[in-house]
Amino acid sequence: MADPAFWDDPAAAQVVLQRRSQTEATLAKGRKLFSDIEDSDVLLELAREGESVEGDFADLVADLEKRESEIELDMMLRGDHDRGGAILTIHAGAGGTEAQDWADMLYRMYMRWAERHRYRYEMLDLQQGEEAGIKSATILVSGENAYGYLHAENGVHRLVRISPYDANARRHTSFAAVYAYPDVKDDIDIKIDEKDLRIDTFRSSGAGGQHVNVTDSAVRITHLPTGIVASCQNERSQHRNREMAMRILASRLYDQERQKQDERRQKEEGLKREIGFGSQIRSYVLHPYKQVKDLRTGIVSTQPQDVLDGDIDEFIRGYLLAASTGALGQRAADED
Repeated sequence: MADPAFWDDPAAAQVVLQRRSQTEATLAKGRKLFSDIEDSDVLLELAREGESVEGDFADLVADLEKRESEIELDMMLRGDHDRGGAILTIHAGAGGTEAQDWADMLYRMYMRWAERHRYRYEMLDLQQGEEAGIKSATILVSGENAYGYLHAENGVHRLVRISPYDANARRHTSFAAVYAYPDVKDDIDIKIDEKDLRIDTFRSSGAGGQHVNVTDSAVRITHLPTGIVASCQNERSQHRNREMAMRILASRLYDQERQKQDERRQKEEGLKREIGFGSQIRSYVLHPYKQVKDLRTGIVSTQPQDVLDGDIDEFIRGYLLAASTGALGQRAADED
């Protein structure tokens, strides 16, 4: 930053500033941790001398354990874009209203999770179901480590419950797909040829009122070579919607190329991937018993309502721990 030419490239400068900010935050966490460890030593010595500090000591140790766990989790985020934001997509599976309602429940779960972590989120595209729920949603989640955490949710989520839409109160199974892409912004050079794009405009949908557009401002971009579709209808301006749709497309193209490279590397190394888009990763059972089970790690919660209210950190942590130690591949081999 002391280089006189540092600001000649503002975009590159912002990347450096962000990296510096993240590094400073990491160092601050470390300093605070070591400082509190020293305080705990002092409290322990006072306790040995007969002072009544057991309560303070227990509280400090509990806080240290919590922060140590958080730092350990942060250290698992080693990917190029793990520290950045995420573009989260949710798609209802086959099954009409049932699946669309399930997709809406997952949308609510992730928004609650984002709020717990004080992440900002912005709806980029939302396709409402005919009777209830949503067909699909695209959300931008901004904040440190958002992509690093959310990519642990990639895959198909399965719900088993008594359907509120079935007059005979029968049990139904519904599926919805969740996928997180890194928000690559402008720091990754993705070559997109205009002749490879089909750009359609349409009128934004909504519940009504003054915020529903009366012009064709929503934008849908199809990348013809890959068939990837990116759309945005959140902004009033067609230009802004197109800009955001291109950003989504770049993120998805980048992620697709990254996955191809991962698959090639794993094939060369003789590794088996346990999860890919379209594979079931978690079951949420509300009837005849209550349980949420991650099929990759074996982690189980008997409080599905808490999970659906955004308490999914245990599942995310379990996945990241297993992935960092190679346990996911071992689990898949054991199941075979």
